[in-house]
Amino acid sequence: MSPAIAAPAADAWRAFQVGLAARGERRLVLLEGEREAALQWLRSLLPSLEFASGLWAGKTADVADHRLTAIEPARARQWLGRETSLIVWDGWCGNPPDALAALAGTLKAGGLLFWLMPPLDEWKHFADPDYERTGLDHGRAHPFAERMAGILAKASSVVRIRPDTVEAPSLPKSPGTTPAFTVTTTPDQQELIRKLVSFGQGRRRRPLVVTSDRGRGKSAALGMAAAQLLQQGRRQVLVTAPSRDNVNALFRHARESLGEEVFQASDDSIETVAGAWLRFLPVRDLLQEKPEAEVVLVDEAAAIPVSLLKRVLLGWPRVAFASTVHGYEGAGRGFAIRFRQVLDQATPHWQLQTLSQPVRWSAEDPLEPLISRLFLLAADHSPAKLRQADAEAVMIAPWWPGEASEAELSDAFGLLVEAHYRTTPADLRQWMDDPAARSWRASINGRTVGILWGAVEGGLNEALAEQVASGKRRVRGHLLPQSLASHSGFPEAASQRGLRIIRIAVTPRARHLGIGRRLVAAAVNNAGETGLDFTGTSFGGSPGLYAFWASCGLSFVRIGLQQEATSGEYPLQMVRAQSNRGIKLIQQAGARLAQHWPVLVPLNWRDLEPELLLRMTSDLATREPEERWPDSADIRDLQNFGRGHRGFKLMVPVLRSLSLTPEFTGWLRTQDAAGLWCRAVVQGWSWSEMQAQGLCSGQRNGEDQLRAVVRDFMENGPGCEPFAVV
Repeated sequence: MSPAIAAPAADAWRAFQVGLAARGERRLVLLEGEREAALQWLRSLLPSLEFASGLWAGKTADVADHRLTAIEPARARQWLGRETSLIVWDGWCGNPPDALAALAGTLKAGGLLFWLMPPLDEWKHFADPDYERTGLDHGRAHPFAERMAGILAKASSVVRIRPDTVEAPSLPKSPGTTPAFTVTTTPDQQELIRKLVSFGQGRRRRPLVVTSDRGRGKSAALGMAAAQLLQQGRRQVLVTAPSRDNVNALFRHARESLGEEVFQASDDSIETVAGAWLRFLPVRDLLQEKPEAEVVLVDEAAAIPVSLLKRVLLGWPRVAFASTVHGYEGAGRGFAIRFRQVLDQATPHWQLQTLSQPVRWSAEDPLEPLISRLFLLAADHSPAKLRQADAEAVMIAPWWPGEASEAELSDAFGLLVEAHYRTTPADLRQWMDDPAARSWRASINGRTVGILWGAVEGGLNEALAEQVASGKRRVRGHLLPQSLASHSGFPEAASQRGLRIIRIAVTPRARHLGIGRRLVAAAVNNAGETGLDFTGTSFGGSPGLYAFWASCGLSFVRIGLQQEATSGEYPLQMVRAQSNRGIKLIQQAGARLAQHWPVLVPLNWRDLEPELLLRMTSDLATREPEERWPDSADIRDLQNFGRGHRGFKLMVPVLRSLSLTPEFTGWLRTQDAAGLWCRAVVQGWSWSEMQAQGLCSGQRNGEDQLRAVVRDFMENGPGCEPFAVV
């Protein structure tokens, strides 16, 4: 039997909508209590409300109005760049934080976000269906949900309705109808358009970086500026972004601005009557095809790996990058910090432009700051500058984010966001609510200067571990043990228990003082004291990060086959064993990888940077099985190659074996021809490919350089005695 509900006052709600639209504001309406009562209440109200279209994030069968489009929360990203008038979010079906924050950003002025949930005082123990997807369980209280409930309870802008009570719920107070809000080009946008056109007509190698919060109209400004550039003589303007959906607003505003000057248009291009073109290309297609263009516009740049952005930067004369800084994607500030280093080095005359005034809603809109606070979208870290002498006073101690004050939590989470590409609201929930999480904080005088977030993984039973190793099963929340079991071929890895370091960050002004290594040491010691088998991590490989983890005593055990979408780097896994069975596992995994390394590299990692490849190869060289190498035939071949009497192709197997000797790899890293050796010998590049990269002037020159490397090592290299006598 359906619960009795008090009918909503439709006239009051319509007046409320009108007042919100006039003031450029939006509201969260929290429907607390029984789900069926909330659905019944919505079925009574929605048909009488004024809205053109909206979204229903919940079960399709429950959609309460034909104007609402049912969507899965996982597809929320597809609505970026679009506008909605009304959203119904059924929290009883799950509350993925990234999706909820994303959809809230699509609401335009006058919009309502209805959120169906239990009463606020029950959120702490609410069995959110989305937890199962992330590997979380409901065995304890949920600090993340409890924190949100506390914020909502104190937020005066939130309209709280209890449809399951017989008393008529209090109606929202109308915000009034003045001043009249209209969506128009803001002064911020006008200045950006002027700056973009000037940049597009100006000198080469002066890239423009545009940053803003969501809803500031940067994509619209890019579109209007692109239209003006075509009108003022530019023939080819290219646009790229993580996906075509990201540039819907850009192309729409470009078409509107060009008006009758549009000759033909499609989803991916616009041609003017004068024969000028605006075209979209996915970033990897852009880099592969390398079409000529006077101007390239990169929208949502934070979601594109920095390695690819650098290639775009250097590939065209005028490139503008636009990015959301504070947003649910969690990539903006990582982009701003890391890409700034590339810009400073490659194009020191780059320019920065920021948008701050919202376009789709007014500056007084209460929903944006509420969503931002709920999910810490604008979490800011207050950097502390330390000297070497101060570093000794830094305290390292266990830390629990679910018990931290709001200021301390925001500061710590802000540090993680700045340091990592994709630290999102979903990560905040995982960090606060995961019972397997273990964290440490570095602080001085109460201020956070470093954070480490880890989680205990593994411990699967033998039968399940065998299924994981054979690829038949995948268990959420056990990345490192499962990877070692399934990809490295050791089922026992899934049965062992280890601490995976998920994130580590040190405030920029306190780096290179050993704080990061001290945080790792605290985690390693804790893992040992609590009987874990290993401490490890998985990260996007770069020479600097590899060197850091190696300095912490972790050994290389695996590299992924696919580049990470966020960093453009291959995922590396490094581990430090702490029990006898952990030591045995890591030794076996390392030796097996070293044995397969010469075959795997040219098949899978031909584009890996030589510096990183040399570091990994050098590490693996120390774990090769102790067999006698080289024999007399290998020595003779090496001598003949060095003297020019033996061809390169026949020598590749011997040269690859040489690459896995500890003495040679360490010595090679100091040689000018190290990059050529990696590309030719280890990665199997063609001579034409190496010539195009400037590593040699052709095959003869390349072979001569490799012969010189072998000759110099056999005569002067460390430990070269075994190679000196046939």
